[in-house]
Amino acid sequence: MKKAVSVFWFRRDLRWQDNVGLYYALYQAKLEGHQVLPIFVFDKNILDQSEDKADRRVDFIHQTLTRLQTELVAKGKSLWVQYGKPIEVFEKLFTEFNIASVYTNHDYGPKANARDKAIEALAIKKGANYHHYKDQVIFEKDEVIKDDGKPYTIYTPYANKWRAVWAQKIPKKHPSEKLLDYFLDTKAFKLPTLKEIGFEKTDLVIPPMSYDTKLVKNYTEQRNFPALNATTHLSVHLRFGTISARTLALETQSLNSTFFNELIWRDFYHMILWHFPHIAEGKSFKPKYDLIKWRNNEKEFEAWCQGKTGYPIVDAGMRELNTTGFMHNRVRMIVASFLTKHLLIDWRWGEAYFAHKLLDFDLAANNGGWQWASGSGCDAAPYFRVFNPRLQTEKFDKELKYIRQWVPEFDSLEYPKPIVVHEEARERVLAAYAKALKD
Repeated sequence: MKKAVSVFWFRRDLRWQDNVGLYYALYQAKLEGHQVLPIFVFDKNILDQSEDKADRRVDFIHQTLTRLQTELVAKGKSLWVQYGKPIEVFEKLFTEFNIASVYTNHDYGPKANARDKAIEALAIKKGANYHHYKDQVIFEKDEVIKDDGKPYTIYTPYANKWRAVWAQKIPKKHPSEKLLDYFLDTKAFKLPTLKEIGFEKTDLVIPPMSYDTKLVKNYTEQRNFPALNATTHLSVHLRFGTISARTLALETQSLNSTFFNELIWRDFYHMILWHFPHIAEGKSFKPKYDLIKWRNNEKEFEAWCQGKTGYPIVDAGMRELNTTGFMHNRVRMIVASFLTKHLLIDWRWGEAYFAHKLLDFDLAANNGGWQWASGSGCDAAPYFRVFNPRLQTEKFDKELKYIRQWVPEFDSLEYPKPIVVHEEARERVLAAYAKALKD
C-alpha cells in the first residue's frame, strides 16, 4: 500500500514564507511523521476563457512556479503541477497518491467558492480530511463587522473597527519556510511548459518583492504623482501571494498610515465580495444604478482602450496599461471616471478591460474600484463628482512628465482632438444619472 501523504494546494499564495495553510500542512506532517506533496493546478476553466495567449499573468505564475520548483528540486522535493479542470485533476491525484489530507487557503469569489466546495466534497468522499485557512487577507468574512452582526458597507467605520481588531489580536507570522524538509521526498515532476497549456512567453519582468523603506515613509506625499517612482509595485505580489499581506502589514504599520490604509482597503473589498457576491455577477452594489441608460458607444470605447481620446492624462494611463500591464492608481481613478462619466459607458465594460489587461488584476479590488468610480458601489464617489482631466493633470502631472512619457505626440498635429467636451459631457452624465436615480 502506498504511504499516506498530505497535499498542499497552492493558489493565490505562491510562496514558502508565512503561508498559513502550508504551515499547518507541514507542521501536522512533522507531528504525524508523514510528508506533504505541494501541488498547483493551471485551471482550464479559467485559462480557456483567455483570448490572449501572451498573457503576462499566466507567465508570472509560470515563472514563479519554475523558481519554486528549482528551489524544491535542490532539496530532493518537487511540485506536482497539472493543467486541467480542478475536479478532474484531483480525481487523478487520488488515484496516483494515497491522500490523507488536503490543505489550502481561502479564496473569496463565488466561482472559487463553488470550486472549493466541490473539491472538499470529493476529498471527503475519498476518505481524506479537508483543511482550509485564511491567508491572502489580514481579516476576512465576519472578523470585522458591526456590533449588530451585519457587514460594513462604508469604509471609514470599517477601517476604525479593523484597527481596533488589529490592536486586540495583531496577527502572527506562520514560519512555514522553516518546515520545508517535510515536503515529500521524490523525483522531480515535470512542469508543463507555457506552450503545453496554450500560452506564450511574454515580455514580463517580475518586479522585486522588496520595497524601499524611504519610499513607504514618503508614500502620503508622493503616491498621487504618476511621473514619480513613488509606489511599491507590490500589488502584483499581493495578488498572487508571492508576498504575505500579514508580513507586509506588520513591517509597514509604523512607517506610513496611508500605506497601511491601502491594506485595510484591500481587506474591505474582499469582505464586500464575500458578503455581497452579486457584485461579481455583473450587478451594481446599489441596485438603482442598474437603471442607468448607458450610451455604450463602441467607437468611443475603442478610443479609450487605445489611449486616443484626446485627453492626454487619460490616454497616458491607457497606453501605460496596454504596454506594461500596470497603471498608476491615481490614473486608474481618472480613466475610470472618464469612461463612466465623460463617455457614459457602462462601468462593466471598463471592469472587463482592466480584468483582461492588469497584471495585478484582483476581482474584489477591480470591481470595487470601478463601482467606486461610477458611483454604483458601496461607499462610492457621489455620482455628481466628475473628474476634470485637465485639473487632474495640473494637480498631479503639472510638468507633463508622465504624459510625455506615454503620449509623446500629444502637443503635435498627430494627436487626436478630444472626443468629447468636458462641460457638455458633465451635463449629460448628471442628467442621465438623475433620471435613473430619481425616487
